[in-house]
Amino acid sequence: MSQALTGIRVVDLTNNQAGPSCGQMLAWLGADVVKVEEPDKGDPARHTLKDRADADSLFFLSFNANKRSLTLNLKHPRGKEIFGALLKTADVLLENFGPGVIERLGFGYPALREINPRLVFASIKGFGSYGPYRDYKSYEPVAQAMGGAMSVTGFPDGPPMYIWPSIGDSGTGMHCVIGILAALMQRHATGQGQQVEVSMQDAVVNLIRVSLRDHQRLGKPMERTGNQLGAGVPGTTYRCAPGGPNDYVFVFVQQQMWHPLLRALGREDLVGDARYETAEARWERREEVNALVEAWTSTRSKHDVMRILAGAGVPCGACLDTGEVLTDPHLKARDMIVQLEHPVRGGYVTVGNPIKLSDSPTTITPSPLLGQHRHEILSELGYSGAEIDQLARDGAI
Repeated sequence: MSQALTGIRVVDLTNNQAGPSCGQMLAWLGADVVKVEEPDKGDPARHTLKDRADADSLFFLSFNANKRSLTLNLKHPRGKEIFGALLKTADVLLENFGPGVIERLGFGYPALREINPRLVFASIKGFGSYGPYRDYKSYEPVAQAMGGAMSVTGFPDGPPMYIWPSIGDSGTGMHCVIGILAALMQRHATGQGQQVEVSMQDAVVNLIRVSLRDHQRLGKPMERTGNQLGAGVPGTTYRCAPGGPNDYVFVFVQQQMWHPLLRALGREDLVGDARYETAEARWERREEVNALVEAWTSTRSKHDVMRILAGAGVPCGACLDTGEVLTDPHLKARDMIVQLEHPVRGGYVTVGNPIKLSDSPTTITPSPLLGQHRHEILSELGYSGAEIDQLARDGAI
C-alpha cells in the first residue's frame, strides 16, 4: 500500500538525534530515506551508550528506523561523484553538520542547485546560518538554555533545570519535517526546490511561547514554580500509594470541574462551601486544598486514582515511569510501543509513529546495519557489481 510520501527520496546526511529524528519521521510517512554514512565508522550514534559490543546502540536504533544505509567517503573524488548522482535522483537533502562543514565538502546550496534545481535542501543548525550566534555549536542542553526553557523549569528555590524530553533535538527535527513538507508542497507550484533551515534555539523558543506571553503580561521574567500549574488549584502532583518514587498523579481542575472532583473524593459536604468555591478562594487556601486532595490520593494507587477521577471528567494523569510506558496497554493498542527484530541484536522495543494517517499506515522496520543497502542503492544508480567492488577497494564507499 502506498503512503503519503511514497515516491519521495530523502538523502539523510545527519547524525545523532535532531537530524535523524526528522529523517525517521519522513521515512515513517513513506519516503525512501537513504542514510549516507562514513565508511567503517558510520553515524557516531551507533556507538553512543552501547550496551553490547557487537550491535548498534539502542540510541541509534531509536532514530533510524525505516531507513536504508549507504556508506560514502565524501572526501574521495569517486565518493563525491556517487553522492552527486544520488542527489540527482533525490527530492530532499537533509544535513545537521556544524557551521560551514557542508560548504567545505563542496555541497553548499549554490552547488546543489546546479546538481538538482528541484532539490529541497534542509539544514538543522544550533543557531542558524545568520545572526550573532551563527558560528556557535549547540547540543540539547545548550538549546534548552538559550531557548529559555531551563529558566522556567525547576523549583522556586533551585537553579534552572534541564528537562529530559528532547525539545531541542527531536523538537527541532519535527519542526524541520514541517519545513520540508511545506517546501515539497510549494515545489508543486514552482517546480523549484528551496532551502529549509531550522535552528535548535528557534525551535525551543517556539515551544515556550506561553512563558514569553506571561513575561509580557506580568512585566518580569517568569518564575520557576515546580509542578504548580499557574494559579489553578488543584493543579499539581499528588502522592499515591504505595509511595514509590513515581507514585504520583497530576490533577488539574478548572472551575467547572471542582464539584465533580469533590464528589469523586467523597467530599460532597464541601460542594458550595464559600471557602473553596472560586479559583481565587482555592488559591488563597491552596495548602488546605492540596492536603485535602492528597489525603485521598495517598491511600490509592495512581492507576486507581486516574481511573476514578478521569471517569468523573476530571483531568488526571498517572506519572508513568519508563518501564510503565514501555508496557502501557493504551500505547501498545495505538502502536506507539513496537516490538522489532534486529538482525544482530534480536528483539527490542522502540517507539512508533505518533502521527496516524487513515490512508497512510506505518509499519516500523529496524534501523539498518552500516552500509546494509550499499549494493542495492548503487545498482539503482546504474553501477555494476564489478564497479561497486572496485569502488570499495578504492576507498570511495
